[in-house]
Parts: sequence; structure tokens; C-alpha cells
Amino acid sequence: MKNIFNIYFTDVRKIVKNWAAVIIILGLIILPSLYAWFNIEASWDPYGNTKGLSIAIVNKDRGTTIRDHDIKMGDMIVDSLKQNEVLGWKFVDEATALNGVKHGEYYASIVIPEDFSEKIATIISDNPQKPELDYSVNEKINAVAPKITSKGASSIIEKVSYNFTKTVNEKIFSVFHDLGIELEQNLPSIEKVKDLMFRLEKEFPQINEAVNLALTDAQKAQDIVSKAQSDLPLVVELTKNAGDLSKGLTDFLDKSGQALETAAPTIKEELNTLRQIASSSAEITAILQNPEIDPATAKQDLNTVKSRLESGIKIIDGIVNFLDRLNPKDSPQPVIKDVIDKLNKVKAMFQKQIDYIQAAINAIDKGEKPAEDIINGVNQISKDSVALLDDILGKYDSTIVPAISAAVDQAKTAAKDASTVLQDAQNSLPDVSKLLSDASKGITVGKEEVTKIQKELPAIESKIKQIADRIRQFESTEDIHQIIDLLKHDVEKESDFLANPVVLKENRLYPIPNYGSGMSPFFSTLSLWVGALLLVSLLTTEVHHPEKAYKSYQVYFGRFLTFLTIALLQSVIVTMGDIYLLGTYVSNPLWFVLFGLINSAVFMLMVYTLVSVFGNVGKAMAIIMLVLQLAGSGGTFPIQVTPPFFQMIHPFLPFTYAISMMREAVGGILWDIVLKDMAALCIYVVITLMLGLLFKKHINKHSAKMVKKAKESGLVH
Repeated sequence: MKNIFNIYFTDVRKIVKNWAAVIIILGLIILPSLYAWFNIEASWDPYGNTKGLSIAIVNKDRGTTIRDHDIKMGDMIVDSLKQNEVLGWKFVDEATALNGVKHGEYYASIVIPEDFSEKIATIISDNPQKPELDYSVNEKINAVAPKITSKGASSIIEKVSYNFTKTVNEKIFSVFHDLGIELEQNLPSIEKVKDLMFRLEKEFPQINEAVNLALTDAQKAQDIVSKAQSDLPLVVELTKNAGDLSKGLTDFLDKSGQALETAAPTIKEELNTLRQIASSSAEITAILQNPEIDPATAKQDLNTVKSRLESGIKIIDGIVNFLDRLNPKDSPQPVIKDVIDKLNKVKAMFQKQIDYIQAAINAIDKGEKPAEDIINGVNQISKDSVALLDDILGKYDSTIVPAISAAVDQAKTAAKDASTVLQDAQNSLPDVSKLLSDASKGITVGKEEVTKIQKELPAIESKIKQIADRIRQFESTEDIHQIIDLLKHDVEKESDFLANPVVLKENRLYPIPNYGSGMSPFFSTLSLWVGALLLVSLLTTEVHHPEKAYKSYQVYFGRFLTFLTIALLQSVIVTMGDIYLLGTYVSNPLWFVLFGLINSAVFMLMVYTLVSVFGNVGKAMAIIMLVLQLAGSGGTFPIQVTPPFFQMIHPFLPFTYAISMMREAVGGILWDIVLKDMAALCIYVVITLMLGLLFKKHINKHSAKMVKKAKESGLVH
């Protein structure tokens, strides 16, 4: 041990006394940090600066007309992109765009063709056609840029699809809403028409009596007929207005059936999502019953399932609200009511599961195992909710969808019946007017004319009674207030629900504010290996102290202490510079520095041992290991997306565990991961020490002649 430290302190004294050596050592300490810092700074926020990526936009859309409305979807896209600063949108002609993409002035181009709006408009025809955007990209400029620009093109399509769906639905529901308001405003007039018809029906016996008594009391008959004539113009006007309004109502309800049919597939998708949520909650049973699972992991899994169940409750509320508005209040569809009741039961089950899961989380927080009744409760409720949702899905296409269609058909039938009744009234009222006029003349001219009118009065009475009976039949089966409520739904909410029925709620478990901070574990780890390579390239692993002879293991450990000291200083400069010079985000700065020291010590030992044992061949081996670890450690891309060879060697590379340990310090430490990584690095330390102690002496002895011969060439040191 004394000789080991003698070698170390001798090296330190020689460095301190030689100013040239001091300069070289300082350079070796600082150089690795520059490697890390420049790379981290260069990749600080690449996806936040994408507005520098130029994408040419060519708008050739000539627009179209839909029912007297001019539609120019190309202009809408251009206006939207002018407000979007995510990418560098350049609005040019087609020739400029193509030439610019070829020569690298633009990374990509998107051409909106001439028939873009026309094809979108085919949605209302019998042969709808999907519009296309022509996307061209120059992939030779940069490997990553095409991925970003492709995402930009996809976002345009998503935005157009969302806006189109939302706009179409909004227009339809807006028309329904306006019609509902107009119908509500004219409701007093419609009610007045109805009351007048009933009044005529009720007063007709008096008219008959007046005609019968006209021979003896002409003046009395004249008063009654005059009264009827004074009311009749108002009846005619109100009947005409109500008939036109009812016909418009029928036309719009026919269109509403088409719009509401699009909701059926959406609701079915939401029901399938609910079933997946209900099924996935059964996984909690296995989590809670596993006695070996880490409490932190169990708690994280429980919170994930709890979040899914809360999202499921929101989905149920949206579906129930939609179905409840559709279902008539006075004569509800039994099938729709049954679906609403079952969904409310599933909602209650989800809430009960949330309560059970919260109780389990509370127990874990106290260091206790969740009670058995909680585990059984979660499992049983999951099975019951899955059964209910399977029952709904099993009946959905055969029973539930027809019931939704029937509800819409019922409203349409009611409107058509009202239209027919009012049309009959409107057609019959001219006859009534003529007969009453004739009756008035008859009374004036005498008994002869009254007798003629008396013969025709039964026909008039029959017509009015038929109209009154039709009105009573309509009121017994339909409710005009229900139709108004259906039409007056919130336009914005209904259109937004159908255009975007699901909202993604993102939970960032370990938020890292920028890409550079996320890459600092990889570049810092890489710089430490590079630093070790620099040391063995410029400093010798052999001891040249002529005053004393040392044993092989003494040289090995004594000189290693010199390399280790410099390597640890390299690590301190790299990690402290990351935090305080670059300002990278680190959740646990102290552990970031300590983990860097551990990684530096392990790397230095491995590289030093390779060179100490194998000489220049060891340097080549260290470089080969560096090359393999660049791609095989998962430091940049997820290891799952790399070729099979790199996935195979991934578990055997020291970078894998060194980077993982540094990432824990950056994002938030989970000690089970850190301990696993440290254990793996300890294995490398043991293997390296065995290699250095067992083989250094023998390999150095057999390679001495070859090394001497190589030095004679004047090319190898």
C-alpha cells in the first residue's frame, strides 16, 4: 500500500513542479466539459425553434358554392397558417415552391389543389370524395427535418378535419336553433289558431240554430253569422302562417336525422372506450394482491387507473346528457331510458372504484396493506361494470340505434302531422268563408236564401269537426314544446361534442422543461468516457521511477490514482458546468454531481485497465466500446427503435446504467432504479479489476518485445 501511494504522490509532485505538465493537465480536465456543453447547448430546444424550418404553401383552390354560400377552404387554411408560428410557412406559387424544395430553400411544400373545396362539398352528394393535399419533401437536406415537416402537414389535415366537422355541425344546429326560437315566438299564434278552430266547432250548433230560426228571427241569425265572419280572416291568416312554419319544421327535422345519425358511431366508440377502462381496472386486483410490489410503483399504478376512471365518468356524463336531450320527456323511448339508467349505474360503479382506490392509496401512504374487502370490491365492481357495458354494446346496433332513429322519426312525424292538420284547415277555410258570406246574403234577401244555406251548413260543420279532431289527435300523441326544446340545444356545445368527443388529459410524471436538459445525462456521460480516452492518449500508464522497482499491481493501482484524480476533476467541471453555467434543469443537483463522479471513476478504471493491460490495442478497444455505446445505450433514441443487434448488446453496456442513473437525478430519483444501476456498474468494476490484476503482468511481459519493436518505427509511442 505504501508503494502505491508513493507512486501517486510522486506523480502529483512532478505535475506541480512542471509548468508544462500543469497546463496539459488543466487542458485535459476542461476539454471533456467543452464536449458536453457545446452539444447540450446546440440541442437546447430544437423543437421550440421550428419556425426556422421553411415550408412553402401553394393555394390553388378555386373554391365552390354550397346552397348559395361561397366556400373557399384553401383561403381558410392559409388564414389559419398565417396565425401559426410553429413552422416557417412561406406562401408562394407552385413553380417557386417546387424549385425551392429541390434546391433546399424550403424543407417541404404543401400544394392545395384547385378542386380542394369542390371535393369537400361532395359530402352532401351521393358520391362524396376525399380532398387531397400534395406534400413534397427534400429528405437529403436533413434527417430530422422531414419528420417535423410531416407532422406540420398532418396537423393541417387534422385542423381542416376538425374545423370542417365542427362548422358543418354548427351550421346544422344553428339552423335548428333559429327554427326553434322562431317556432317558440309564433307559439301564441299557433295556440290562437287552435283555440279559434275549437271555438268554431263549439259555436256551430248555435249557427245551425240561428239558421233554423232565421225565418222568424233574421236579425239574430245575422248577428251570429257576422260574428263568425269577423273571426274568419284572422283564422285564415294565422292558419297560413302556421302551415308555412310547420312545413319548414318538417324539412329541417328531415335534415336533423342525417346529422344525428353521425352521432351513433361516435357514441359506440365512447362505449368501447368505457369498456376498456372498466376492464383495465381489474388489473388493480393483481397490483394490490402482490406483496412484493414496490409501494411507490403500486401508488403510481393506482393513480393511473383512478385517472382513467375519472375520464370514464366524464365520457358517461357527455353520452347521458346527449341521450337525455334526445329522449322525449312525456313519452320517452324505453330503450334509450334503459341505456341512460345503465350508464348511470356504470358511473356509480366507477365512482365506487375510485373511492376504493383512494382508500388503497391512503393505506399505502400509511405503510399498510390495503384491506381485503377493498381488493374484492374493486374486482367485483370491475366485472359488474364490464357486464353492463357488454349488455349495452350487444344491443347497440340492433336495438339502441333504431331507438335513437325512432326518437327523431317521432319528432318528424309530429311536425308532419301538424303540417297536414294546418294545411287541411287552410284548404277548408275558403269554403267556410264563402258559405258564411252566402249565409249573410241569404239572411238579407230573405227566407229563400236562408233555406239554401241551411242545406249546406252540415258540410261546413263536418269540415270544421274534422279539423278539430285532427288537432286533438296531434295533441294527444305529440308535444310541440318538446320539439322546441330539441331544436334549442346549445349550438356550440353540440357541434364541438360531435367534432371532438374525446379530450386527452396529459400527466407529466417527471417534467423536464427543455430538450437540452433531457439530453444532458447522455452528453455528460459521453464526455466522461471521452475524457478518459484523452487521458490515456496523452499520459502513460507505466511508471518510470528509476530509483525504485515496483511490482505489477503496485504500478497498476499507483498510476490509476493519478488518472482517477484527474477524471474526478473532469466530472466535477462537467456536472457543475451543466447546472450553473448552462442552466440545465436538474431535479437533484447534489446527486447529479455524485452520480457523475461514480460514472467517471468506473469509466476511468475500465479505460485505464484496457490500456494498462493491452497498451495501444487497449486504446482501440476503448474507442470501439465508445462507438458501440453511442448507438446501443439508448441515450438519444429509445432502444426499442434501434436494430436488433443494438437491442441485444444494450443490457451489457456500461453507458446503459450510467445514463440511467444520471437521468434519475435530472428528472426525479427512484432509488430502486439507482440501486440497480449502481449494482450493474459494480459488476463492471469487479470484472475490470480482475482483468487488471490477473493479466497485466503476464500480458505486459509477452507484449514488451512487440511494443519495443513498434517504437523503433518512430511512429508509435
